[in-house]
Parts: sequence; structure tokens; C-alpha cells
Amino acid sequence: MKDLKKKTDADLAKLIQEKREELRVFRFGEAGSRSRNVRAGRNARRVIAQALTELKLRTLAGEEKTA
Repeated sequence: MKDLKKKTDADLAKLIQEKREELRVFRFGEAGSRSRNVRAGRNARRVIAQALTELKLRTLAGEEKTA
């Protein structure tokens, strides 16, 4: 999370997009076979959630400043 706080909004959006693509490839690319790295899906979902949380906190902080 400390690394995510240092990134800009554009960087976070790019990271989310990359991780969502990674998760899609993980799900559908390994559909018929057993995956060696079964935690890859969980880790991708975790990073996506952390980045989305950081973006939401930033938007909420911005709204509080204007209000």
C-alpha cells in the first residue's frame, strides 16, 4: 500500500488495467490445465482491490476539501 500512495492517479489506473488483463489471462489461459502458480489470481485481485481503494480514498479526500 505504501507504494500505491506514491503513485499518481494515471499510474494507478494503468496498474489496475494491467492486473485485470493478467487476471483474465490467468483465468482463461489456464482453463483446461492445472496452474502451477495458483496464488497468481489471488495476488492480482488483491492488487486491484488495493489500487481501487487508494483511488476511492483520494476522491473522497478531494470532495471533503471542496465541501
